[in-house]
Amino acid sequence: MRVVNMGPDPSLAYRPECHEKDKTEFRNFENGDLFDRVFNTYKLMHTHQTLDFVKQKHQVWSNCSHFSLSMMDSIDSLDELVDESDPDVDFPNSFHAFQTAEGIRREHPDKDWFQLVGLIHDVGKVMALYSEPQWAVVGDTYPVGCKFQNSIVFRNSTFEGNPDGKNPALNTEFGIYEPQCGLDKVLMSWGHDEYLYRVMKFNKCTIPEEGLYMIRFHSFYPWHSNGDYMHLCNEKDQQMLPWVKEFNKFDLYTKSTELPDVERLKPYYQSLIDKYCPGVLQW
Repeated sequence: MRVVNMGPDPSLAYRPECHEKDKTEFRNFENGDLFDRVFNTYKLMHTHQTLDFVKQKHQVWSNCSHFSLSMMDSIDSLDELVDESDPDVDFPNSFHAFQTAEGIRREHPDKDWFQLVGLIHDVGKVMALYSEPQWAVVGDTYPVGCKFQNSIVFRNSTFEGNPDGKNPALNTEFGIYEPQCGLDKVLMSWGHDEYLYRVMKFNKCTIPEEGLYMIRFHSFYPWHSNGDYMHLCNEKDQQMLPWVKEFNKFDLYTKSTELPDVERLKPYYQSLIDKYCPGVLQW
């Protein structure tokens, strides 16, 4: 395991002079202190994430043969990671995990599986600690194998080097897919969403289907926030979309410089891990 570049001093985000964000300030991809870092990450992603690249990453990671780790240890390992694609936070991901989970717990106290999804949704980012570049781990996701839609972040300034953009067969609305084929049959740009979904399935974790959709598609902003790619969705995708949208409220708007008391919260969330994805998992 290697330590990933932490970027600027994370403590800058914790100091009292920092203000809480209005909702309009989140996901600002036009300017801000972190703009260059975020733009460069997406530039690399949109250049190198081709259909062939995604197929290769499925072969590398989907067999879950790289390491063994409990879910809580995986969450703790995120302290070594600052997401270089995120314009909203500049502190380790484990804090965001507990922020998201607690936000869900307050509004959905009866859905413990939903709270757990809030806690673990970004754990697939551990790939960045095992030699994957961040542009193959973090950031918004989108389908490969068909036309790149305009709702993809930095669409007009970062795709010129992607060879799939020059392949006519991959530049129609449907590309290699059939109408309403369903997102399960669509290859997404490779990242932590799909990886954690594969880990959950491989280890036979018992999180409900709604939670698995949240894990698998929470970074698919062109779909759940912009309404694109509906021509690829089937009835099941449409039924699950409101759940993904509900999750997104907590994933996005719980990001704050007010840090949770992680050690106090751990026993409760360990009980949820023991219920839905216990023991040592294969990754």
